[in-house]
Amino acid sequence: MQIFDTANLLSTMLPAFFSFALPIIIFVILVNLITKFIRRKMRQKTYVKFNQRNMADTFSAKEIAKKFGKNAKDVNEILLNLGFIKKCDNGYNVTDVGKYYGGMQNFYMGKASVRWDKRLLCNENFIDEITKAGEKSSKKEQKEDFREKFKAEYRTNDGHYVRSRAELVIANWLFAEGIAYAYEKRVPIKEDVYCDFYIPKGKIYIEFWGLEDDEAYIKRKEQKIELYKKYGLNLIEIDNDKISNLDDHLPRELLKFGVSLNL
Repeated sequence: MQIFDTANLLSTMLPAFFSFALPIIIFVILVNLITKFIRRKMRQKTYVKFNQRNMADTFSAKEIAKKFGKNAKDVNEILLNLGFIKKCDNGYNVTDVGKYYGGMQNFYMGKASVRWDKRLLCNENFIDEITKAGEKSSKKEQKEDFREKFKAEYRTNDGHYVRSRAELVIANWLFAEGIAYAYEKRVPIKEDVYCDFYIPKGKIYIEFWGLEDDEAYIKRKEQKIELYKKYGLNLIEIDNDKISNLDDHLPRELLKFGVSLNL
């Protein structure tokens, strides 16, 4: 009889309990969902403000160029030569070195660009390069004369164009051995120097010396060699005698700087 009364009591109380508690449970759930929604919106708003603040504290290449009376192309060329940025299909990407000096990757309307904080404006190498940019017009004209005289018309096996048959032989040899290289890359030193070839693996510079009976050329050759020594850079020299024997010469020289061939 007692069991019956308990069951009867429960059957009477449960509907009343749920009719009272269910709205409270639903209310608590709704409050919890609304609270989460508000918090998420607040975080998004905080992120937007933070991002806007970051953008306000940084400068584009164009804005930096205006500070120095240059153009954005000059700035990006300097940043490329210093290794702070690298080209990509839709613009420029910041490198690890660039991040260290204040670079921040930016994307807008499908284009990749890099913004910079004040650390870049305190970088001595950058300041030196951007300052000298306007002073290089005569040197640039001389380079253009050289480029006009020795046009890059020899197509390598990997699609590059070089200025002489000897450089063609070197480029094709590097490509055949699977060694990545850059052609006529600026050497990252204070002086305005470009190497013939640069091998990122091992940070090796290759110079081909061809015009041995030209006094101005020989003088420039000696100056470049001294600069490579001054800055402790890895240099491989190739002359007319060695160009026909690269299979023996280059593997030995590369190995000195830790680059071995995949035989």
